This record gives sequence, structure tokens and C-alpha cells, in this order.
Amino acid sequence: MRAETQEELEHRLGARIIKWSPLSGGDIAQAYLVETAHDRLFCKFLSGDHGFSMLLAEREGLERIRKAKAVNTPKVFFCESFWGEACLGMELIETKTPSPSEMRTLGTQVAEMHGNSYDAFGYPSDNFIGSLPQSNKSNLSWVAFYVKERLVPQFQMALSKNLLAAHEIPNEELLLENLGTYLDQVRPSLLHGDLWSGNYLIAASGTPYLIDPAIYFGDPVVDLAMSRLFGGFGPDFYKGYVATAGVYPFEKERVEIYQLYYLLVHLNLFGRSYYGSVKNILKTYF
Repeated sequence: MRAETQEELEHRLGARIIKWSPLSGGDIAQAYLVETAHDRLFCKFLSGDHGFSMLLAEREGLERIRKAKAVNTPKVFFCESFWGEACLGMELIETKTPSPSEMRTLGTQVAEMHGNSYDAFGYPSDNFIGSLPQSNKSNLSWVAFYVKERLVPQFQMALSKNLLAAHEIPNEELLLENLGTYLDQVRPSLLHGDLWSGNYLIAASGTPYLIDPAIYFGDPVVDLAMSRLFGGFGPDFYKGYVATAGVYPFEKERVEIYQLYYLLVHLNLFGRSYYGSVKNILKTYF
């Protein structure tokens, strides 16, 4: 942390920082435990052209999920820019290893979050998935939203980076036609949007928290798809979820279709190690 940044942060907090300790876990941000004489908080810093926009979007997501009153998120204290560094100051959550009952509670609460609906798919503002922009342009058709705002931008990016060839990418008409069978009769649900195992916490009190959202209103199976892609949730989470929300039609196929989006994101962010997984899903449905 730059001396100028620390000075600005102390002014914002109204207290002198007596200790700040780097924390691990972020791919694109720097995180610190910041301690004053009277408080401890979690501060996340991002630099670059989009740093402030990314943290503003994160704040919006955390506050929108908290407003749904289904699952907790850390309280946000401020989101400001100090000397070209964007900073998101949040409640510090002391964590523990989750128990089976706490994972069932998390599953139940995610299902309850999905019970929050909206009049269209998307969200009033755009945000980010990782460091990539994510369009949330409103659409009354779920399959059209998923194709136009999720798959097509990632396909175009992969093509521009020579990670996919043009002949490997289905055209928009084929995407809409082939996916329509599976993505019909979906109600807009509030989604976390990036629900992998690094984005939930179990507090020392046993309370589940969600962090680092990429929210929008869409098919709840999107969150289940991401949760299953890299593991880390376990059977108790899904027991809690199904007991509340039930099982969705074409769930297996929908999970694979939505994992395509996240695999394309990882292909664009991290390179060709994700190419084979993308190709396998494309061969299955196109």
C-alpha cells in the first residue's frame, strides 16, 4: 500500500492505521487486513482502467444479495479511489471449516436467494466476470439473453485471441435453435453469477456468506452449473438446495450448457488448457 493511499484511507476511516497485513486468495486484486485501534476491516485494492468500475459492480452485487435477505454478504463500508487505486472496504469475516449442516444451510439460502425474481433477464447495470466485462442488457427471452449476452461475446473474444477458429463457433441462429429446447420456461432469478468454492465463506459463528458476485437475473441452474464445475461444495449443499427448490427439468443438460460460458471465460482469461472442455460441450450440442 502506497504511503499516499494509507494517508487517504486513514482520513476516510477517521483513525490511524496501526497495522495492515497482505491477504492471499485474489487473482486480480490485492487484499489487506487493515487494523486501527478500534476496528479491523477487509480492504480490496484494484488498479488499472477498470479497477474502480469493477469494485463498484462488486459493491452493487453484495448489496443486492444482502437486500434479498436470503444469504449474508459482508457489509460494505466504502468504495473509493485513492491516488489511482480503487479500494473496497468491507466487514472482515473470520472463517472456519464448514460442517455438513452449515453447507446444507448454504444450499437452502442460495435456493431462497433464487426465489427473488424480476420482470426480465439481465440487470439494470453491467458488471464483470473475473476481469472480463459482462453485459446484462435486458431481454424477455432467456435463451436469447444467454446466447447474445453470454456466449456470443466470449466466442468473439476467443476468436480474436486465436483460441477458437471461426469454423468451431456455432452461429447465433444455431445457438438459439439448439439451446431453445433446454432453456425454455425459465423464470428470472437473482443469481450470484460466479458461484465457485472460493466465493463462499462460513463464518466462525457458522453463518454462510457469499462474496465476489457477478449478479444478474437468470436461470438458477447457472449457479448450480458453476458450483459443479470445479467442485468444493459437496453433497450437503445440494441436499439443502434441492429440499428448498426441487430439481429442474433438463438439469443435466442445462448444467453443461451453462458451464460452456464459464469455460469460455476461463479459456479467454487463462488460455488453451480449457480448449478441450469447451470443444467437448460444443460437440455434444452442436
